[in-house]
Amino acid sequence: MDLDNQIEICSYHYQKWKELAFSSDNLSESRKCLRKAFFWLELQTAFITLFAVERLKGHDPEFKTKLISAKANLSKKLVEYAKEILNELNF
Repeated sequence: MDLDNQIEICSYHYQKWKELAFSSDNLSESRKCLRKAFFWLELQTAFITLFAVERLKGHDPEFKTKLISAKANLSKKLVEYAKEILNELNF
């Protein structure tokens, strides 16, 4: 999946969770939704930064290694988020 798609996915989920947070009557539920919205916003910002850096310095072999490492860290963060969601679903 390319960075454009990842940014789009993050934007979609951010908007979804933000709307759920603002529409909830339950303060606890609203906080949960806001935490998820901020997670997606943070992830989107990281992907946008990677996208910009990749466009500027993506041809530098030394920098490519750093980009791959940064992408791996973002993937790890997504896996941790998925585990958290699965734990919530299992109560």
